[in-house]
Amino acid sequence: MTSMHTSRARRRSLGVAVAAAGLLTTLLAAGPAAATPDPGDLVPGAGASQNAATADGAGRELAPGEIPGQDEIVHSSNIKPLANIPSSDPTQINSDMAFQGKYAYAGNYNGFVIYDVGNPRAPKKVTEVLCPGGQNDISVDGDLLFLSTDSSRSDDSCNSVSQPATEKSSWEGIKIFDIKDKKNPRYIKSVETPCGSHTHTLVPGGRDAYLYVSSYNPNDAFPDCKPPHDGISVVKVPKKNPTQAAVVAFPILFPDGGNPGAPTNPGVSKTTGCHDITVLPSKDLAAGACMGDGILFDISRPEQPRVIDRVQDNVNFAFWHSATFNERANKVVFTDELGGGGGATCNEATGPTRGADGIYEITGRGDQRKLVFKSYFKIPRMQADTENCVAHNGSLIPVGGGRDIMVQAWYQGGISVWEFTDSTSPKEIAYFERGPLTTDKLSLGGSWSAYYYNGHIYSNDIVKGLDVLRLDDWRTDSAKWVWLNRLNVQTQPDYR
Repeated sequence: MTSMHTSRARRRSLGVAVAAAGLLTTLLAAGPAAATPDPGDLVPGAGASQNAATADGAGRELAPGEIPGQDEIVHSSNIKPLANIPSSDPTQINSDMAFQGKYAYAGNYNGFVIYDVGNPRAPKKVTEVLCPGGQNDISVDGDLLFLSTDSSRSDDSCNSVSQPATEKSSWEGIKIFDIKDKKNPRYIKSVETPCGSHTHTLVPGGRDAYLYVSSYNPNDAFPDCKPPHDGISVVKVPKKNPTQAAVVAFPILFPDGGNPGAPTNPGVSKTTGCHDITVLPSKDLAAGACMGDGILFDISRPEQPRVIDRVQDNVNFAFWHSATFNERANKVVFTDELGGGGGATCNEATGPTRGADGIYEITGRGDQRKLVFKSYFKIPRMQADTENCVAHNGSLIPVGGGRDIMVQAWYQGGISVWEFTDSTSPKEIAYFERGPLTTDKLSLGGSWSAYYYNGHIYSNDIVKGLDVLRLDDWRTDSAKWVWLNRLNVQTQPDYR
């Protein structure tokens, strides 16, 4: 899940759309919506080579201030790379991940891949579904898989091609697949949403599931994405009849319009919707990363989420990108996606407080709860000026005992495990990364998402594909006893 903050015009070709076997390709066609795909218009992995596998224990530790060689694997002594499955098409951008049982589901701008990770040392590709439409943000619930389409398409089928969002016949939104047969997923339903679906968040329920659909950047020239766009779409999915899924609400989160951005706040994105939302169903809470604003809201009534508190950082945050609660639900980590994911911002010129995480504590109770800023965290390892690097998708590691530790992707900055038990003094405790994809120009690559699931770290690398890592550290060993049957990271479980 990521963002780019220029115009909404579609400039990148997402490849030729090919129908996947077994997919239904004649669903309702609808009108357009759009949001600029990220992380920019760079060509993924230009000049990069593919590693067929990651050798057990390969790599070495970095010296202070050192930048590894091109494509060189480096990692701390408490992380061990176990396996890598290369992308079948490294020109396509790999995106977010979800997990269920022994399977990992990995989105990419051309569709999604299902992996069998029952044996983390030897993961296997089960099937690959071709269904173009960036970003293909992904979640799973039982036999259903949901994909976000946020690139303007000629229709809602898996045979669609790029089409300008200015055309009324264009389509963007949510696609729903039946994944009961892992080798042959079936496309069963589409739901068009205003301004598309850059990301979505599953809100589980009893008879129904809900999707909070985040999208942004409206334009008067787009028939189905005109300003103002100051809320989110709520899609209701009847579990027994998912083909009846539909938009049932568009709650307004920013009645005052949100952060005005430049010129009032130079360098800050104007709020025209949300980028990503993390829900904590056990507490009826959600945290929204909404371009120029961070929000905390009540989701006790899923169709009517209600904002409790809202914060801005007009000094160091450029684009509020994603959020993670700690286990006790008294902290939220927000990420700033400075440069839209395509910039080299993990360098001395950018500094330690921009393109970083912001740690906020939640004080008070009920409607009096407030988000209180405590500190920033940014990886301490310097990256080359040819490496796109910024805070990106991560998950909590369920260590318990009052400690707060998470794993996080930083694009070409690699994977960082860091502790924020002391909200004012966060620190990195483990890392894994590859050296620059290229040494002569800025190129796009690195870990899009890095998540902890049932004892291992899984990363969807934009160019390199699926990485599996093992973390052995006394501070995180207790997490190995926590076993889940499903993990959609933005639907955060109550690990306690």
